[in-house]
Formats: sequence, structure tokens, C-alpha cells
Amino acid sequence: MIMEGQEYDQASFLIGLSLAILSSIFIGSSFIIKKMALKKMNALGNTRPSAGGYSYLKQWMWWLGFLTMGIGEAANLVAYAFAPAALVTPLGALSVLVAAVLSAKFLNEKLNFVGKIGCFLCIIGSIIFVIHSPKHEEINQFSELITKLGDHIFLSYVLTILTMSLIIKIVFVSRFGNTSIIVYLLICSAIGSLTVVFCKGVALGLKDSIKNDTNPPYSSSYVFWVLLILSIICIIIQMNYLNKALDIFNTNIVTPVYYVMFTVLVIMASGILFREWEHMKTYDILGCFCGFFILMVAVFTLNTFKDISLTFKDLNLNSRHRVS
Repeated sequence: MIMEGQEYDQASFLIGLSLAILSSIFIGSSFIIKKMALKKMNALGNTRPSAGGYSYLKQWMWWLGFLTMGIGEAANLVAYAFAPAALVTPLGALSVLVAAVLSAKFLNEKLNFVGKIGCFLCIIGSIIFVIHSPKHEEINQFSELITKLGDHIFLSYVLTILTMSLIIKIVFVSRFGNTSIIVYLLICSAIGSLTVVFCKGVALGLKDSIKNDTNPPYSSSYVFWVLLILSIICIIIQMNYLNKALDIFNTNIVTPVYYVMFTVLVIMASGILFREWEHMKTYDILGCFCGFFILMVAVFTLNTFKDISLTFKDLNLNSRHRVS
């Protein structure tokens, strides 16, 4: 029985890992497809979206990008049902890698030497993180999740997140929202950590209903629908504040800062509810931190230096000047 359970855990982990990687590929590709559609629309002289234009809705390519994004998000949601959230969320960095490579191929955006280093670090960091990441969690069934949702530690985390977000909204948004990138992104990341937890609950309910053929299915439970409604509300709030941050600050800074804050809070939330780190060995925990740190550096590198024209020859030339 132990061996069968281990084989099931390994199979679930591999399915979740594959879906997480597939999700990043689709989401990263969707950005490029949408960008190509918008460039084509602008070339025709149509009103830009930032100026209130909606002509992009007539572009089949934009809808292809929208569909690709939907497939990626769906794969990401299903991945949460099979693999720990502490694994699925950090692998979202691969979408940045995919977007960087495809933009160089299809949008004629040059991937400079530093960007190529960022791509390499993204791959290395992902491999290290996957090797050392949590392979299983204490909650694998929706019935167990229902019990754990009432845990006082998790409820304290939810109350802390909501109180903190409310305080930031009332006190800090009006004063520092337009000058500090942390304000909007902190609300976005905090609510986003709850989004992941609720979405994982929805995914578990759907998986168990299909797998166990429960009567009635978990998807008819009021808890399932509460989690679904909370997921939608959290997603709306999360996207609202992310759009505010993107409207005010440079995307090159918003993307890496949001990735780090969001991932850290998701790992905390999922660790509290799903106990993903409880049975991990010390060297695996250290390996996860190293992998995440490399991913963090990779995301910052890919976004911060992507517009700088720099080649390996330039580095050689600079070093020769210093020597002379």
C-alpha cells in the first residue's frame, strides 16, 4: 500500500509539473501573439487601446492570443490539483523566458547578452527548484481541505492579509500609490496568495469529483461554490491593482517585483494550509531557496536589462579599455 501511494504521489507530481511547464509556455506565447496583433492593428492606423480603441477585438490573432492565455491559465489551475502550489507558482518564471525568446524571434526585439544569461539562469533555477521542491502535501482530497480551512493558523493568515490590505488601501494608497511601487503590488500579491489557495481548493474539488465519482459530487458542495466565488473576487481585485501598478510604473520593474512578492506570499499561504514544507529535509529547503533566488535574479535580469544594447564583444572591448 505504501508503494502504491508513493507511485500515485509521483505520478500526480509529474502531471502537475508537466501542466505547470505547459501553462508557462502557453501564457508566455499569448503575450507575444497579442503583441503581434496590436502591432498589426496600429500599423493599420486604428485607435490604440490606451486611447480607448477596441478595434483589436476584430483581429483574429488577438483572439488566438486570448485563447492561448485561457489554455495556459486552465492548465495552471489543473496543475494546482496535482502538484504543490509551492512548485507551480515559482515555475511561472518560465513564461518570462518563453516571452523573451519568442519576442526576439517574432517581434524583432533583440535578446542581448545579459538577457541570454537571464534565460540560462531561469532554466537552471527551475531545474534546481523542481529537484528540491515539495513532492507531496498533507491535503490531497477536498474532504480534507474542508476540515483544514477552519484551522486557526490559516484563518489568522487570511485575517492578517485582509486587514493589511485594507490598511494599505485606506492609509497608503492615496499618499504613496503614485510614487511607491510597493503599495499596489503588495495588495495585489497579498490577495493573489489567497487566490491561489482558493483556486487550488476548486481544482481539488473538481479532481475528486471526477476521480472518485462521489455522490453527490464535491462540485455541488456549498464549500466548493464559496471557494469558486472567493477565487473570482480575489482575481478581480488582484488584476485591478496589478493594472494600476502597470499604468503608473515601468513594466520592467513591475514584473520582477510582483513575481518575487507574489511567489513568497503564495509559498507562505500554501505552506500554512497544505503543509507542503512539513516533511522536507533541510538540504531540500535550502535547495528550494537557492533555486528561487536564481529564478528571482533571472526574472530581474530579463526585465531590467532587456532594452539595453549589449553584446559579448562590448564586454571584451570594455575590459580591454580598462587594461590599457
